Amino acid sequence: MRRRSRASSKLTKARSRKAMPKRRSASTVRAESESDRLRRERDEALLRETANSEILHLISASPGDLELVFRTILEHATSICNANFGTLFRFDGENLLPAAQFNTPTPLLEAQTRRGPFKPTPGTAMNHVLRTKQVSHSADKTAEAVPGFFAEHGGARSQVAVPMLKDDLLIGVIVIYHQEVRPFTNKQIELLQNFSSQAVIAIENARLLNELRQRTGDLSEALEQQTAISEVLGVIGSSPGELEPVFNAMLKNATRLCEANFGTLYLFEDGKFCPVALVGASPEWQTYVKERGAFVPTPDQPIGQLLETRRVVQAYADTDEAPIAAFRFGGARVFIAVPMLKDDELVGAINIFRQEARPFTEKQIALVQNFAAQAVIAIENTRLLNELHQRTADLTESLEQQTATSEVLKIISGSQGELQPVFEAMLENATRICEANFGVLNLHENGAFAPRRDAQCAARLR
Repeated sequence: MRRRSRASSKLTKARSRKAMPKRRSASTVRAESESDRLRRERDEALLRETANSEILHLISASPGDLELVFRTILEHATSICNANFGTLFRFDGENLLPAAQFNTPTPLLEAQTRRGPFKPTPGTAMNHVLRTKQVSHSADKTAEAVPGFFAEHGGARSQVAVPMLKDDLLIGVIVIYHQEVRPFTNKQIELLQNFSSQAVIAIENARLLNELRQRTGDLSEALEQQTAISEVLGVIGSSPGELEPVFNAMLKNATRLCEANFGTLYLFEDGKFCPVALVGASPEWQTYVKERGAFVPTPDQPIGQLLETRRVVQAYADTDEAPIAAFRFGGARVFIAVPMLKDDELVGAINIFRQEARPFTEKQIALVQNFAAQAVIAIENTRLLNELHQRTADLTESLEQQTATSEVLKIISGSQGELQPVFEAMLENATRICEANFGVLNLHENGAFAPRRDAQCAARLR
């Protein structure tokens, strides 16, 4: 009996020990807590790195699409910091304007749309950021003296606003919100500052890209204009004295570079405009221009205004001016008339037309003025060349006459009374210099012209 009781007691104790859970030591608990913390920090770091990688990829792949970059930055910032919603603002030096939103409550979105660009109210967190260019962190907006717009319309309670700075110049603000009282941690604020720096990088990249595109566009435009000018100068050089190919080349390039549909070049002579070149004109406009011929414009016509003012005139189809032929027969909606001036004297005009209601820019007008100046140079060169040709022809003719006279005098002096060689030399030179085919020289004796067999009379055929 006693043995059985001991055995039973031992079995009961063993079962009792087996049923009782093991107690973990404090060191084990601390190790597991540390492991959880490290795992959590690892996951957060991985999440941050993934977000940074995605944003940097967007910045490089879409440098001109700031809206997409801003929206992605804001989405990651809000999600990683466990915020409810967020807004990214651009700052123009006076006002803030929402540039991106994430998960913003509808009442707040509607209120922001109604408000538009704004200057922050004094005493608010946004005003503090604008004044100090420092982070503003509000633990509970409703407990503040000025709760602000976002607490009123979006239910924001905890808020952190981080400035976007470039060379200490404020260009924007990123703000994220909790809708419960839950302050943001220092790590979350640092993370938001990092996202702010990325937004600044995106803005700067977009600015540089736009400048590059503008510079490239300007260079391409300048190269195209220089090519056109070189072409015109080439035509002037290869066709001295021929104005028609020069005018056609000028008008063609002016019309093309200024994105016009057709053009007309006029010379102004004897108080009338005479069309001398047409480019891209419709059959109706060509017929009208040719049938009209040289014309005197009326003062209410744009080209009449050009004649009066010697300045560029831009006309539109929807104005109250008198009907313009190019609008009726050419389908034009807008055109410019550019004067061709020499010493303030009008020598012609270049007109180019668009069939859409899109005004010509100052650059395009300046380009046509450059072509007009070249046209004047071509006209002047032609005039000088013609004068040179005439002077050369006169000098050549005078030299030929002097040579012929000298030859005849030489024969006279050497003939010693023999008239026939003298007459032959005279007749030959007269026929040649006057570009005649043949000539006859007769002597007049006893009231009649009669050939003589002796040296007193000679006849030569050429």
